[in-house]
Amino acid sequence: MDIRNLQQRLRQFAAQRQWQPYQTPKNLAMAMVVEAAELVEIFQWMTPQESQAIAQDPAKLEHLGDEVADVMLYLLQIADHSGVDMEAAVERKLAKNALKYPPP
Repeated sequence: MDIRNLQQRLRQFAAQRQWQPYQTPKNLAMAMVVEAAELVEIFQWMTPQESQAIAQDPAKLEHLGDEVADVMLYLLQIADHSGVDMEAAVERKLAKNALKYPPP
């Protein structure tokens, strides 16, 4: 996945719809949280086993994929509008986590 290209496509999509005035980091973060809640709602009343078996139901898996994608797209837009280099941030965070949580 080419993150920078995806961010450019998202900017173009928003520009074509004249959404730029509304796409502030604050508004995008709020929208992402709403989408994250929709993601959580999928699993709300499932047992752990049911949640692990969701891939066996094509309709549920598609719904899950849609919500995961919504969260990711908003996250990428927040990073883009805030000047966060996602690839560098992810690598930096993985390195920090490795130091903070060494293997047993």
